[in-house]
Amino acid sequence: MRRASIFLSKVLKSRISPQTLLKPSGAKTPLVPYFPKCPSRALHSHPGPLPPVLSPRQRKLKEKSNVEETFESATSTEEILSSFKELETILDPFDKKLGLACLKVGQHLESIGYDDQEKVLEFAMRALTILEFGEKDTISVAMALHLVGSACYNLKRFNDSLGHLNRALRIISVLERDGSEGFDVRPVSHAVNLQLANTKTAMGRREEALNNLRRSLEIKESIFNPNSRELGNGYRDLAEAYAAVLNFKEALPLCLKALEIHQGKLGQNSVEVAHDRRLLGVIYTGLEKHDKALEENQQSQKVLKNWGMGSDLISAEIDAANIQVSLGKYEEAIQTLKGVVHQTEKGSETRALVYISMAKGLSIQGNANADSKRCLESALQILKEKEDESPESVSEAYVEIASVYENLNEFEKAIDVLKRGVEIIERLPCQQHLEGNISAKVGWLLLLTGKVSEAVTYLESAVERMKESFGPKHFGVGYIYNNLGAAYMELDRPQTAAQMFAQAKDIMDVSLGPHHADSIQACQSLANAYSAMGSYPLALHLQKQVIDAWSSHGPQAREELEAASQLFEQLKKKAYEYLESTSSSEVRDYNDKDDDNGNDTSRIKAQENDADILKLLKNL
Repeated sequence: MRRASIFLSKVLKSRISPQTLLKPSGAKTPLVPYFPKCPSRALHSHPGPLPPVLSPRQRKLKEKSNVEETFESATSTEEILSSFKELETILDPFDKKLGLACLKVGQHLESIGYDDQEKVLEFAMRALTILEFGEKDTISVAMALHLVGSACYNLKRFNDSLGHLNRALRIISVLERDGSEGFDVRPVSHAVNLQLANTKTAMGRREEALNNLRRSLEIKESIFNPNSRELGNGYRDLAEAYAAVLNFKEALPLCLKALEIHQGKLGQNSVEVAHDRRLLGVIYTGLEKHDKALEENQQSQKVLKNWGMGSDLISAEIDAANIQVSLGKYEEAIQTLKGVVHQTEKGSETRALVYISMAKGLSIQGNANADSKRCLESALQILKEKEDESPESVSEAYVEIASVYENLNEFEKAIDVLKRGVEIIERLPCQQHLEGNISAKVGWLLLLTGKVSEAVTYLESAVERMKESFGPKHFGVGYIYNNLGAAYMELDRPQTAAQMFAQAKDIMDVSLGPHHADSIQACQSLANAYSAMGSYPLALHLQKQVIDAWSSHGPQAREELEAASQLFEQLKKKAYEYLESTSSSEVRDYNDKDDDNGNDTSRIKAQENDADILKLLKNL
């Protein structure tokens, strides 16, 4: 973000130029008569040209010009602030030059990470007030709006930031469409889109943030050389954003492009290449290509070690141990972690992460549960001291600890740790996605342990947070809806359960595909819910979809196909039994003496349902 601000401040310099002062022509040299040389004449100096005499108005203009030039040439923070104070005394309060000067000061302070962000916001608002006076849709106004949005973001006033940035984007869109009088608006558009991505991410609206981040990359592609380092960083930033929402498929080609550019520009042993490879390790892990993940991680470690980047190297080694656990190389993982733990400070978050990874490896081995629990307790002891200092990273660590307790069948302990994570993270308005993720895990474990009503509360909260963060069609939202459906089935509310399962099926069909195992399971759950409601036509139709989907998996899904077929036959039997029970009298429960509209409607619906069942059974 600061790179964009520095670039914009450079752009501004070309726009703050004082009027050129027309200097008066010098007085003409008086004509001196010729005298022959003589000693007496030689004793006197020859009169030179007299200095120009400036009028009061000309002196004032010259002083103003000198002050403006001093401000323009200022580079250090001290020089900029002191020259600005002098400049504002000679300019009118609504002079456009003063507005541009305020903008320059604010951009400089923002680019250096000035501690007093209220001061940055003060300069930004002052610039905006002056620049939009009489001129609403100019590039200068868009720049001022961007600076206001950036300052509000740094002050965690995210709604204010979003409003100003959206307005800046609207102005830029108009300028791009109608032309901007020769001014290249692309750098400003890039900065605004990048700040919008940061703000929306902070608000938990990550899916929307991706759109702005993609747009900022498109603008970079139009500005920079195809093999520039800056463009390589842009590809990696977008890859990281996709990985953060677990969309590893989209992240992979972007990260590979970043690696290609950085290798060509900086060589195999550059730090940028090391960072690219480490991210590739994360992406390949997400894609369950653990061998490739470990290979990229090891190459990254070599470069980081050569550059002496200790903290990054330790993090990469922890990643490597986690990958080794995923590959079933538990002993190698434990040995890796034993080597790392001695490089960490006692009581540090990094040491806690090492303990968590060690506990994970030990728990999967199955014969070292006591050692695994000791590692978890050590990690918890460290992390409790860091809750106020690093609430986000501590909450994420609690999720990892809970997953290990879950592997150890210590469900109550896992629930307690996760609830603590929710308590910490719900105080942070910019971490809705993490709050939603943790709440979903709490809800699942509560459902697993039979605490269904409490589970519903956490799952309903989770689904709202996740929808706001990742969009309504993210597969993670689908899983929560599926768990909600299971909870409502436990509460004997099949109609509400059917609504949840239908939401889950729609999302998973789009995000995972209708033949994915989880999509098929959602379809099966929906069929079960309709069966429990007595809606046999819908239940049979969905069960047939389940059979067809499992058939596409071939021999490896033979058991699932057989189970689905058995359920189909059971549904047919239930449907026939239902028809037999109603065939003796269509109006068995209908009282002719009570011919109100409600009962009449119910009877008609029942007859229609029976007709649908009969028609469906004849076609099977």
